[in-house]
Amino acid sequence: MTSTNAAVKHASPGARRTRFLDAGDVAGLVRGIGVRQAIVAVADCVCEDFLRWADFEKSARLASHSPVGVIELMPVSDGHHFAFKYVNGHPRNARLALPTVMACGMLAEVRTGFPLLLADLTLATALRTAATSALAAQAMARGGAHTMALIGNGAQAEFQALAFHAMAGITTIHAFDIDPAATARLMHNLADVPGLAIVPARSVREALAGADIVTTVTADKTRATILTPDMVRPGMHLNAVGGDCPGKTELHVDILRQARIVVEYAPQSRIEGEIQQWPEAPVSELWEVLAGRAPGRASADEVTVFDSVGFALEDYAALRWLHAAAQAHHAGRDVELVAMPPDPRDLYGWMIGSPAEAVVQVEAAPT
Repeated sequence: MTSTNAAVKHASPGARRTRFLDAGDVAGLVRGIGVRQAIVAVADCVCEDFLRWADFEKSARLASHSPVGVIELMPVSDGHHFAFKYVNGHPRNARLALPTVMACGMLAEVRTGFPLLLADLTLATALRTAATSALAAQAMARGGAHTMALIGNGAQAEFQALAFHAMAGITTIHAFDIDPAATARLMHNLADVPGLAIVPARSVREALAGADIVTTVTADKTRATILTPDMVRPGMHLNAVGGDCPGKTELHVDILRQARIVVEYAPQSRIEGEIQQWPEAPVSELWEVLAGRAPGRASADEVTVFDSVGFALEDYAALRWLHAAAQAHHAGRDVELVAMPPDPRDLYGWMIGSPAEAVVQVEAAPT
């Protein structure tokens, strides 16, 4: 077991309160640590947990789809801790001044079922998605890659840019979005990052010119073809992030037929990823590549695709990192999330008779 896992494990015996991190707590924690440093730390946790692949009880996420979006539950357990994430994906939320992705999650102790951590995961989802993307690129992209095309400059864009800069050697990003304001925001937010240049592009094709790596992270819930085979050069690494639910894709299927494909968890990716277009596609899982059981690429000219949809194991890693970081930096607060009566069998008596608790007066309705 890793040192971070050990920290989680030894913090829990006898615990009576749950550590709670709201959105402001998580933002303050990440801001204090540093976004780049947080991404790298989360990537380390993701890598550690993917290398323990056989330890985890895994399943595809439970999804409730509607014409406007999806709401999902993502559970996973290694027998010591259980984690789950609640997350949505609603591309039209921007029109309502709401995030397109909102998430929260819990880390619990399997031995007792006690919830150790309840936290906002909206920000942590962005961190772990970018961290996993860059982790895959380290194993799949050609050596010496310096230029990335970033197609889709929404809420995930800054995190992807920082992750690839910190972990994959990217120094120049050609950024394109159908909304020029999104690209302008990206350039403004990352203007002071040393050694990273954001160059606006007027089209997908222009963004791809000279790019070693291409990240697609668009939001529309449609079967789209952001990239076509004629745009892809030998040796490119494609980080396909936006196609993450049934009916939503970004790559032309013929790109997949000519590429080496790596996914997070094949049973889920065949339903939700780019390979939903080609369900029988031969794939390797990321844990196999990280463990050296499968190659990330076979030659310098090979086109590689990381078909990323997000997997619960990444959220487990993010939650255990959050729990350890919150303890180390005294972030958040402890809350009585679950009832803890002195006599666990007398829940009713605890509710009625606890003198230390204020009694809520319920007024009768007027007659």
